[in-house]
Amino acid sequence: MALQKNTPAQKKLELSPLLSDGMVLQRNAPVKIWGRSEPGTQLTVAFCAREYKAETDTAGNWQVVMDPLEPGGPWEMVISCDGEEYRIKNVLVGDVWVLSGQSNMELPVRRTLDLFAEEVREAKNPFIREFAVPMVYDFHRPRAELTGGQWKEVTPENVLDFSAVGYFFAAALYDKYQVPIGLIRSAIGGTPIEAWMSEEALAKAGDPQAFASHREVLAKCRDDGYIQRTIAAETKAVDDWYRRLNAGDEGYKNGELPWAQPSFDDSKWPVFTVPNSWAGSELAGVNGAVWFRKEFTVPGEMAGKEALLRLGAIIDADEAYLNGVLVGQTAYQYPPRKYPVPEGVLQAGKNTLALRVISNRGTGGFVLGKRYALEAGGQAIDLSGPWRYKIGVQMGPTPATTFFQYFPTGLYNGMIAPLHRYVIKGVLWYQGESNTGHPENYRSLLATLVKSWREQWQIGEFPFLYVQLTNFMAAATGPEESNWARLREEQRLALHLLSNAAMAVTIDAGEDNDLHPQDKKTVGHRLALAAQKVAYGEDLVYQGPMFARLEVKDGTAILSFTSTGGGLVAKGGGPLRGFELCGADRKFYRAEAEIRGEQVIVHSSRVKEPFGIRYAWANNPAEANLYNKEGLPASPFEAYLHAEAQAPTV
Repeated sequence: MALQKNTPAQKKLELSPLLSDGMVLQRNAPVKIWGRSEPGTQLTVAFCAREYKAETDTAGNWQVVMDPLEPGGPWEMVISCDGEEYRIKNVLVGDVWVLSGQSNMELPVRRTLDLFAEEVREAKNPFIREFAVPMVYDFHRPRAELTGGQWKEVTPENVLDFSAVGYFFAAALYDKYQVPIGLIRSAIGGTPIEAWMSEEALAKAGDPQAFASHREVLAKCRDDGYIQRTIAAETKAVDDWYRRLNAGDEGYKNGELPWAQPSFDDSKWPVFTVPNSWAGSELAGVNGAVWFRKEFTVPGEMAGKEALLRLGAIIDADEAYLNGVLVGQTAYQYPPRKYPVPEGVLQAGKNTLALRVISNRGTGGFVLGKRYALEAGGQAIDLSGPWRYKIGVQMGPTPATTFFQYFPTGLYNGMIAPLHRYVIKGVLWYQGESNTGHPENYRSLLATLVKSWREQWQIGEFPFLYVQLTNFMAAATGPEESNWARLREEQRLALHLLSNAAMAVTIDAGEDNDLHPQDKKTVGHRLALAAQKVAYGEDLVYQGPMFARLEVKDGTAILSFTSTGGGLVAKGGGPLRGFELCGADRKFYRAEAEIRGEQVIVHSSRVKEPFGIRYAWANNPAEANLYNKEGLPASPFEAYLHAEAQAPTV
C-alpha cells in the first residue's frame, strides 16, 4: 500500500489497494473512500479543500462519501487518524473504466508491437493510468477487498503491460476530451462468462439444467482441500511428465543438449517444411520432444550484431538454440516467438539454429502465415523452408490440468465484487471465445451479468460496451455452420435486452491464424466511438449498419438497416459479398446482393422463395464487405421471416 505517514503508526489503518498513490477517482459523482481501523476510531479525509469525517463501527469499518469533483489533478489526499496523517499522492479525477473478459482484453500492448512499435515508443501520458487486479478466485462468497495491485501511468516502459484494448481506448478518449482516464483491468485469459457471474446471477440466466451443473461444481470447489489436493496431484503429474521427457530425450540428455550444438551431424535426419502442421507427416499425433535444425549463412555485416529471431507461432512449447546458445523459450502455444539474440552470437558464414519443440496434445506444428526470419542491421534472413528433424522422445499426452479460474463465480467473487465500492464511469467487456463451444443462451448470460453488476455497483445503469468476436480461422469458401457466428449473433441479440449499452463490431480486425490478433487499436477506437455516444452523449455515427428488418417480395429479400450513417457502401468497391439465402428447408446458398439507397436487395437463383438470410456467417467471413460511409462494418446477423427482427437501439 503506497501510503505516506508523518509519524510512526500507533493504530493500523487499512485501505483497499485501489485507494493508493496514483489512483484515478471518478469525476462528477459521489465517490466513496473506505477502510478499516480499530472500532471507535475517529477519522478525517481531506481532499481538494474539503474535509469528510467518519468513525469506525464496531467491526472496524468506516466510509465517507465525497462531493462530486471536477476533473483534474494531480492532488493529494490526507487521511487523519488519531493524530496521524496518511497521504495518498498523485491523485487524479477523471473517468474510470473497468476492463473485463478474457485474453483479448488482457492482451498487453507489448503483443501489438509489430503494428504499433513507433507509436508505443513515444507513449507518455501521466493522465492515463491502469490498475491490474491480481488473479484471485473464491468459491465461497464475494470478497470485500482485493489482495494487491497498484496504479501505473503511461510511460514507454509501463504501457507495454497495459491492456492493449484499454490503452488505445483511453488514448482516443483523452485526445477527445482531455480528461484523465483510469483503467481497472480485471481480465483473465481462457475464462468463460460464467466465471465472471455471481451465483445469484447464474440462477437467473434462464438455463436450469446448466445452473444445476454449476451448483455441483461449486459444491466441490467450496472444499478448499479438494482444490489444494487437485492442484498438488496435477502439478506432480505434470512435473513427472517433464522429468521423464527430459530424461528420455536423446537431444536433451538432461541438459547436455547434444542436438543443440553446431557440431552435431544431422545430415541423415529427414526434412520437414517450416511452417506447417505436423498433421499428415510422420509427426502426426506425436506427443513429446521433436528437434528441428537449420543451417543458414550470415553475411559479414550482420555478424556479431544484436538480432531478432522470429519464429512465428509454435504448437506447443519450444526452446531455441542459436549456435548452441539458448536465445529464447516459450511454455505454451499462443505467444508470438520473438527472441532477442545478444551481441556476439551470430557468426559470419555458417550458423546453426536448433529448436526443441514440445507437443503436449499431439497437435504440434508451426503456424502458417507467420514470419520465420532472423533480422539484424536492417537485413533479414528467411528461415522458412526445409529443416531437418528428429523425434527426441515420444510420450503420452501431458497430464490434464484443472484451471479453477474457469469455474463459475470464482472470478466474480475474487476480482469483480471487491471493485463495487469504487465508483466508475462504465465497463468494457471483451469475452466470448471460451463460450463458442456452447453459444446458445449467451445473450441471456450477458444480459444477466450486466444487470447483476449494475445492481451491485449501485450507481445506476452505467455504460456497458462490449466487443463482438473478430474473424478467426480459415476464410470461408461457402455456407457453413459456425459456433463463432452463432456466438456473434447472441452478442448482437443481447443488445435487445440491454439499455445504455453498445457493441463494437470487429469482424474485420482479426487474423485467420491467431486467436489474439494484434490490431487492438481498431478495437479500442471503436469502443471509444461507442463511448462517445453512450457515455458522453455525442451525436455521431458510432457503429456500422445494424440489421433491422427482412421483407420478401417477388422472390427477392429486402433488408433494412439502422446506423447507415452517410449511406451503405461495399468496401473496396465491386459487388456486395457475404450474403446467403435459404428457403423453408433452411439450406443456405450464396446469394447476390446490391445496395439500393438504405436497403440491400438479395436474391439467388437457387432460392425461389426466400425464408432466411445470413450475412458474414462463418468463423472467418473474410469477403464480407458491407460498411457505412464512415468506414464501420456491418454486424454479422441471421434472420428469418416472421421472426424477431427489430434492431436494438441505445
